[in-house]
Amino acid sequence: MKTTQQDAKGHYTVGKRGGRWWVLTPEREPMFSIGLNHIDSATLRYEEGIAIWREKYGNSQKRWLTESVAPNLRQWRFNTVGWVQEVVTRDDKNHRHSRNFTFEEYQWLGMPYCHLLPFSEVHQWEVETRLPDVRGKGFEEWCDYVARDQCARFRDDAELIGYFYSDCPTWVHVRKDNAWRGPLFDPDRLSTPAGRKELGELATRYYKVTHDAIRRYDPHHLILGDRYEAQAPLPEEVVRAAMPYVDVLSFQCFGGPKAVREKLTPWAALTKRPILLADSSVCLEPHVRPLPPGADRHQDGAGYRKTMEVLQAIPECIGFHLCGAYMANRVRRCGLLDRQDRPDAKPLQAITEVNRRIVEWTETFGKL
Repeated sequence: MKTTQQDAKGHYTVGKRGGRWWVLTPEREPMFSIGLNHIDSATLRYEEGIAIWREKYGNSQKRWLTESVAPNLRQWRFNTVGWVQEVVTRDDKNHRHSRNFTFEEYQWLGMPYCHLLPFSEVHQWEVETRLPDVRGKGFEEWCDYVARDQCARFRDDAELIGYFYSDCPTWVHVRKDNAWRGPLFDPDRLSTPAGRKELGELATRYYKVTHDAIRRYDPHHLILGDRYEAQAPLPEEVVRAAMPYVDVLSFQCFGGPKAVREKLTPWAALTKRPILLADSSVCLEPHVRPLPPGADRHQDGAGYRKTMEVLQAIPECIGFHLCGAYMANRVRRCGLLDRQDRPDAKPLQAITEVNRRIVEWTETFGKL
């Protein structure tokens, strides 16, 4: 497979070693991307953590990233920062995420990372924003601006792995809270060959415009594309339209290891392309619902291990990014640290051991 990269020298790419796909480092060593998602320092500015933020980190985002986030992720044996934006409000009329990291924040972090480009707000959780007119000139102009604003700055950064687009785009599905805006394409029209052809043309337009915008300003980095919701309807026409314009097929998939196997294996078999599980986790839920005030959920170390085992058995899979978060805020209420900067020791011990084993497994392929 030839990637969309015009010049990958000195940057991450993808390739095959030992009969499976890998992320390849700038030195062309194989890497299984072990990422953590949702990293937001505002959690430490609740009243229970504000003293820690001021005294331990001196009200400095740079100090927090260099003294807390980066060393902790390395200690826990993560090798990638995934999508950093964290859910901060969640109800039927307002569901938002924190801002993205700036170029400077990634430099302070000093780790391999992925970056989401805001080409379109068609995320399945988005409840406030109209869908874009993908065929319109305005969409082209917006995509060019996003790439000019961001990719032109990121283009030479050897730590950047690649770019994501939308988080679970609603190509042909909606959720109850955003049914008012509809999907990008009417699923009823998929019952005819003409309708399927039209969807393919619409998706081709979307992926070509976004690809071309990136490549005008950044010839180097991987395009990781949309993070498809594996549990929602996803027509083959969308994925086939994306394939010439992206380097990796990225998915979100919750429901545990069994769901990951059942949903990702068919796409791997159909496309034979590199696949990234870009957002997933197994959490231990308290028996009481809804969660009582102050209670948090916890990552399930055994579920994390079993998910990794499923992914190791899929030769097309190049990584797993854990739906963390780094810290448990009052909305997600699940994190590897609590709101007072204390580690969730039991799951962290299990996760760290799994990550260590994955790194050792990966290193064996560097000798093939």
